[in-house]
This record gives sequence, structure tokens and C-alpha cells, in this order.
Amino acid sequence: MIPEDDTIVALATPPGRGGVGIVRVSGPAVPRMLQALVGVVPAPRRARFVHLAETDGAPIDHGLLLYFDAPRSFTGEHVFEFQGHGGPVVMQLAIARFMELGARLAEPGEFSRRAFLNDRIDLAQAEAIADLIASGSAQAARAALRSLEGEFSAAVHQLTELLTQLRMYVEAAIDFPEEEIDFLSDQALADRVQGVAAAFDELTARAEQGRLLADGLTVVIAGRPNAGKSSLLNALAGTDTAIVTDIPGTTRDLLRETVVIDGLAVHLTDTAGLRADADRVEAEGIRRARATLATADHALVLLDAADETAPRQTVVHELLGELPHGLGHTVLINKVDLSGEAPGPAAYGILHISATTGAGLDALRKHLRALAGSTDFGEGALSARRRHLEALANARERFEAGRRHLETSRAGELMAEELRHAQMALGRITGEVTSDDLLGRIFSSFCIGK
Repeated sequence: MIPEDDTIVALATPPGRGGVGIVRVSGPAVPRMLQALVGVVPAPRRARFVHLAETDGAPIDHGLLLYFDAPRSFTGEHVFEFQGHGGPVVMQLAIARFMELGARLAEPGEFSRRAFLNDRIDLAQAEAIADLIASGSAQAARAALRSLEGEFSAAVHQLTELLTQLRMYVEAAIDFPEEEIDFLSDQALADRVQGVAAAFDELTARAEQGRLLADGLTVVIAGRPNAGKSSLLNALAGTDTAIVTDIPGTTRDLLRETVVIDGLAVHLTDTAGLRADADRVEAEGIRRARATLATADHALVLLDAADETAPRQTVVHELLGELPHGLGHTVLINKVDLSGEAPGPAAYGILHISATTGAGLDALRKHLRALAGSTDFGEGALSARRRHLEALANARERFEAGRRHLETSRAGELMAEELRHAQMALGRITGEVTSDDLLGRIFSSFCIGK
């Protein structure tokens, strides 16, 4: 818990020169500090013009002072902000003055951490603050704001409530075995189970969409040697990152570029061509290609439209067999400038392009953008992190284990226990079930002034 005599201070605006700089102070010593600074504790939430001075009366700056009384502040403590001229020397002098009066420098994310510990926000909302600040697109910002306003937490609590109701129903059936009706096999229970499964599907989809908007889409370009993977990377990045030759196997290591498509970061990785008869160095490149595919969000499977060494369907089948199970993919038929095929929009997961002439690349960019931001959940995405998705996946796994116990052996006790574990997994998202180590890792990544 926060020590009663602990008051923190930090610059709340970016360091450097600016028209306005803000210093934020939070803690129990705030009223006493205000008395020393301006001779009075100002009325809460009303701007007051003040002259800030050293202990000996030497002027530091003049500006606006805003006071927020506990618990009606962001941190839940007494807080004040001094808004002065945004020069680095002026701001440091103000901070030094506040430290003389009893404050200490805040640690990264300590204001948000105090807000969490004082029940002003939950853990998902705290993380949404950092995501909102770091958002790289309008949709990512909207998703972060929805989570900050509690929409993600509300959805988690709603799902937890459905699990609670299901667990109560199952435990009631266990407690009253003498009833003639078999509650564990009736349609009402089946409907409840299906409702929970649907709620898991919806929340996971919205969270995954938000995670992609925040982190960007990780895309691996895979295919046989000389299919045009390096040319495609260069064409999408607009640079000559990869060496392009007509010699198969030129790319042996991983080549990475990040491109921005309508505000969405797409992290592209060019990989070694997938084939069996490779030398030792190329074989290592192929091993790395397969390892990269295991961590990707999506794969672009590239085929040479002019390659007639094997039936196209056979090549597609072989390449798709290289992908990890469940990895989304798009088949790209490249070099249509040589085959005479017409480029066009994505249809049935297949796109016809030419990395050399640029034909079909606009359709590919639109397709990549749609994968992360223009789906049915694009406007309902919730800012989420990988730990949230892992917690959701763990909760879903325990729920499905409980469902299997119910369907195979009518083991209500085992189902109830799995539902309890699912509830605990969801509690890790909002911080109802957490550890000090997790909190330290989360808040250490925040800005100093947040």
C-alpha cells in the first residue's frame, strides 16, 4: 500500500521546449505544500493564477494552479498541477521547489499505479492510458479510449457474471441430487453453456482486433525460392532493403521492414525460400523462416505465376503445409506481368499481383488493412494486450474443459471447479487477481508523469 507520508512529483508534459509545461504533484502533503506556496488551499477544480517563487522569494515562473481534492482526483489522493512556461530549466526549477516542500520524484507509471491501488481505475483501464498515448492511428486511439472508459472491463465483468451464473446453476444441481429432474442434462443448462461460449467468441474477437490496432500486424512473406518475396518486400516498403536476383536462394536470413498503411503498422518479414534441397546455410534460413511463421499474425504465401515446374495447386498445398496450424494466410499469385493473368481484388483468399510493376499492390494494401482494422469489429475494437488475450485464452480453455466434463460424464463437480479457474483467469485482466511482480512490469513501461 502507499505510505501515508509519501507525495510524488513529475513533469506531466513531454520534456523539452514548449509553450506550456505541466508539473503534477500527488499525495497527502499537497494541502501543506499549497499553504506554503500560495498561502491557502485553493478551491478544487478552479484555476488560480499564481507566482511561483523560491524559498528566498526569487521568482521561478507564473502560471495556473489547479487543485483536486481526495478522493475526487485521478490518483484518488490530493493532487495539484502547476501549468507554467514549457522551458526545461523552468520546469526543473518548479520540480526542485516542490521537492523542497516534501515531494519525491515519481517512478514510471506511479500516478496510474496509485489510481489503480486506490480503486479509481482497474488494471485494464490503466494499461489503456499507455495505449492511448502510444496509439498510432485514429482507430487505435478510439479502441484505447473505449477501454479507458471501462468498456473492456465491463465486457470482462459481464463474461465473469455469465460464468458465475452457470457455476451457480451447476452447483445447485450438485446440491440437490434427489430432485427428479436432471438439471445437468436439461436444455436450459445447454443454452447457458452456449451463451458463455458466444460471449467468449465476441470478447476475444474485439480484444484481438484492438491488439492488432495497437501493436500492428506481423506478416511473414513465405514461398518457394525465386517466387519474388524480396521484390514484394521492396515494393511494399518503397526501399531496396532486400537483394533481388534471378538466382534461387538469394535470401538466407530474415529481412524486416515496417510499413504504415492508413495509420496501421504492418511488420513485414522476408524469409528464405522453402525447399528441401538446400545447403547448410540456406537450411538455417529455412529453419528461421519456420520459426518466424510460428509467431506471425498472418502469412503471405507467394507463388510464381510463370513457374510451370509443378501444378499450381500442388505448390499451394505444399506451401500451406508449411504453415502453423490456424495461421491466417493469403495466397499471392506473383509475376502476372509474365503470365498474362489480370490482377484484381482479393477473392477466396487469393490475390494476383506483380511485385515488379506494382499491379495489384493497392488491392494487397487494402487487404492487409482490412485484416486489422476494417472487419466487423473495426469500430468496436477494444484496446488489449497480449497478456489480456492469454488470460482470455486460459479462461476459455478452462471453460471448454468444464464443458467436456459435463458432456462426457455429467461430472458437475469437475465442471464447477473449471469454471472457478476460468473466473480467476478473467480476474487477471482487470487486476482483481494479480501479483506485485505483474504490477511492477506493467507500470514500469509507462511515462514518468503518468
